[in-house]
Amino acid sequence: MKRIVGLCALAVLATGLMTRETHAADAKIVLVAGKPSHGPGDHEFNAGIKLLAKCLDELPGIEPVVVTGGWPEDEKVFDGAKALVFFMDGGGGHPMIQKNRLKTLQGLIDQGVGLACLHYAVEVPRGNPGECFLDWIGGYYESGFSTNPHWTAEIKSLPEHPITRGVKPFAVRDEWYFNIRFRPDMKGITPILVAKPDEATRQGTTASPRGPYKHIVEANGREEVLAWAVERIDGGRGFGFTGAHAHKNWGNPDFRKLVLNAILWIAKQDVPLSGVQCEVSQEDLEKNLDPKGQPKKK
Repeated sequence: MKRIVGLCALAVLATGLMTRETHAADAKIVLVAGKPSHGPGDHEFNAGIKLLAKCLDELPGIEPVVVTGGWPEDEKVFDGAKALVFFMDGGGGHPMIQKNRLKTLQGLIDQGVGLACLHYAVEVPRGNPGECFLDWIGGYYESGFSTNPHWTAEIKSLPEHPITRGVKPFAVRDEWYFNIRFRPDMKGITPILVAKPDEATRQGTTASPRGPYKHIVEANGREEVLAWAVERIDGGRGFGFTGAHAHKNWGNPDFRKLVLNAILWIAKQDVPLSGVQCEVSQEDLEKNLDPKGQPKKK
């Protein structure tokens, strides 16, 4: 695929940074959480990223570094990283595509750094940002082409891949995006999570903007890719995951394990045969939530 280099310039966002002492043998993984977004219990970027970091911090040889509040104030935090994980609002205001940041990311990609985008972070506009994402992670949410309904995805089977180690089939209600814009012929892409939306879901009654959309409805009965992995021609790896709108879903052990496995995989670290083991309590889930009030009942 033709290499795409983004056009953007440096800027500063208010951030918080959490680090611990790094050992020479540790694989540094930088996890970036976006600014507060949506209502209580949804888009809990800060809490979600810190929960993933807690689990990674329990693994020998892994050095998680958390950035909160959006794009880091000091981009040197990316130095020496094996992988980057972004969990934040996307679209036209996506922090990854502002100013010179696509170029910054391209420089890291050129070094073989792995890249994962979670939920809204997989959405960028068509054009140069979209082409970058096709190159880096294999696909992206394209407004007007993709859709974002809330529905229960029944994951009935999983492919054989390091990302799926120890993960059992599961069913989770979330804002699972689908009809993602992928590379032509899915070149280099391995579907990781696949589920079949029902007819009501395809009508888009829970999507924003509301459906129905002809091309989505006409694909009724088709299985949709909700998470995927890619091995880039430069030797780097990418991962896209459309779930995690609802923070409570990190409490599902298979949902959580799959993402943790993927983070190790994009960092080119060994994924345990039984997957990443990390116990998460209700107390853990309630830590680091943004001050939005109480989650609404669903």
